[in-house]
Amino acid sequence: MSKSGSNPSRIGIFGGTFDPIHNAHIQIGRDARDQSDLDRVLFVVAHVPPHKQDLTDASSEDRYAIVQAALADEPGMEPSRIEIDRDGVSYTADTLHSLHEQFPDAGLFLIIGMDSLIDLPRWRKPEHILELAELLVVPRPGEWKPPAELQGNYQLLDFKPIDVSSTDVRARIESGVDLEGLVPHAAAELIREKGLYGSAEIHPTG
Repeated sequence: MSKSGSNPSRIGIFGGTFDPIHNAHIQIGRDARDQSDLDRVLFVVAHVPPHKQDLTDASSEDRYAIVQAALADEPGMEPSRIEIDRDGVSYTADTLHSLHEQFPDAGLFLIIGMDSLIDLPRWRKPEHILELAELLVVPRPGEWKPPAELQGNYQLLDFKPIDVSSTDVRARIESGVDLEGLVPHAAAELIREKGLYGSAEIHPTG
């Protein structure tokens, strides 16, 4: 049941490579959860993302483990391995279809960035995505003009940008710089233990 006790569960779906997950990802999950009254936010770890095939630095299992560590103390936020277990290329339409079958009475809310919203008409089965889920959109700095066909089909989240990206995190790890303020302590610890991203010498903090 939802927080109100009168409606079906409201489930947020936040997909990504999370290579690795960082504090901006987690804040997006919190903001979506709180602003849209979500019961759960699933961080769906991509197995083979269609736009990054063979380009991830860590395996899907390692990325999942890091997400799991990062979310361990975050209420209402949890990792999902639905795309890892399905194998093959990870398409959002397929993931939403599977989640709809798994939770037929739940409301699904797809969390995406404004850049992804702009590109959504070119995704696989965009009309199916819009049928299965409401869109929660994370704003991006600068001027953005969503396609006309998507106007009125999404909720813009109130999100204060955090200046961090997975690319930045990987670069800091490779340089031996600590991750204070960028990655949850448990996630940074696991990255170090696994020796990912050239992390043998980093000291996890934050």
